[in-house]
Amino acid sequence: MKKIVALFAVLFCWAQTPAANAPAPAPAGASMPSIRHLVYRFGYNTKAADSGNGTGTTTIDITGVAPDGGLLVNATDEWWNSVNPKQTASCEIHLNGNVECPKPPYNLTGIQVTVIPLLANGFFKGFGSNPNATADRKYSVRASFAPGAHTGFSGQPYTWNCEFNLNGAGTVPESAPLVLIHSNGQMAQQAGRYIKANGKYNIVYDPRIHMPAIVNSQWTFVPRMTVSYYTVEMRLIRAGPQGSQ
Repeated sequence: MKKIVALFAVLFCWAQTPAANAPAPAPAGASMPSIRHLVYRFGYNTKAADSGNGTGTTTIDITGVAPDGGLLVNATDEWWNSVNPKQTASCEIHLNGNVECPKPPYNLTGIQVTVIPLLANGFFKGFGSNPNATADRKYSVRASFAPGAHTGFSGQPYTWNCEFNLNGAGTVPESAPLVLIHSNGQMAQQAGRYIKANGKYNIVYDPRIHMPAIVNSQWTFVPRMTVSYYTVEMRLIRAGPQGSQ
């Protein structure tokens, strides 16, 4: 309950950002979506903030449409007080929701994988018209993976089968049309150590731009590893056409 209250509290600040006040995009059809440049402020094992240990920004650019109709995305983390950003991940979000990073180093970070699958076409279908809707989402992530944001996805690529349920909890008080969604599920490695990553989400979805505005997640790994538990909080601070600042 405290975490939900905290989510409500940050909405009043978020509602004043350019992302929150952006006009609803025109229907994208099978072409590029109108919103193609996203910047999320993140907190790894801490609250998302503009400064402090464990904080930074993740920039996601939708760069094109793949031959199969999926979206090509580049994602880069920039940590607070770090000289250089981490290496950019180049991946495809397929039409069926699967995420694949087909080129070396096949990498995603624990922060990026928290939000990139949520950008799939139709992931939040139905929640804009019915904020109390429920849904099940099944997809896969094909990338190299070592749990923890600092090591991120690195090394041998594996396929992770993902199953998550989404439960709408209505519009956020005094912040409609934003929708609060609770989600629970699992990422299951299909080879290697057959690791299972159990995830819990609280998501604030903005149906005007068809994007998650706030993502609060907890991850627990079985069997236990060097990094067996972490949290990621992300807040959308910028959304617009590619190249926008």
